[in-house]
Amino acid sequence: MASETEKRVLEIVKSQGLIRPRDLDRHDIARKYLNLLFHKGLLDQVDRGLYACRDADVSENVGLAQAVKRVPHGIICLLSALRFHEIGTQNPHEVWMAIDPKARRPRVGYPPLRIVRFSGDALSKGIKQHRIEAVAVKIYCPAKTVADCFKYRNKIGLDVALEALRDCLQSRKCTREQLWEYAKVCRVTQVMRPYLEAVS
Repeated sequence: MASETEKRVLEIVKSQGLIRPRDLDRHDIARKYLNLLFHKGLLDQVDRGLYACRDADVSENVGLAQAVKRVPHGIICLLSALRFHEIGTQNPHEVWMAIDPKARRPRVGYPPLRIVRFSGDALSKGIKQHRIEAVAVKIYCPAKTVADCFKYRNKIGLDVALEALRDCLQSRKCTREQLWEYAKVCRVTQVMRPYLEAVS
């Protein structure tokens, strides 16, 4: 039978979705309770130092929540943002994440990360917050993601950027005006202009 403290820990984990041992510090609860509840079969250890409720309904986007728990200052971008917004056909096996150029490169075992460095407005504009597994996850909006794809076309392929542009407009996930706004933010107006004009 779970003690009162163990019950409280389980409530905290349920409310947060994913939890690290240090997340218990603000509740004045010893970190050892996570390991104790894991060994009792009441929590799952999804990665070293990252726990979730055993009976939690896990979405296909749980990897994004896990990545943000590991790198709280990171923003989901490029192929992972395309997948989240259901734009195009990309299904990356890594979580693509943008961080500041001066930020320390994260060392994460799981999930596998693909780190890119954005700066200025390209880092700070177009961010929307979503709840995934009760975790607040920052993800670039569809129009910003498409502009990012053109900026990083040498990394991900021009074909991926073009597919994203067409699909985003056809599925009405953004407008031409929004795409143009973020093309200016990402400084890819000259690259995007002919493709924007060509897509009906």
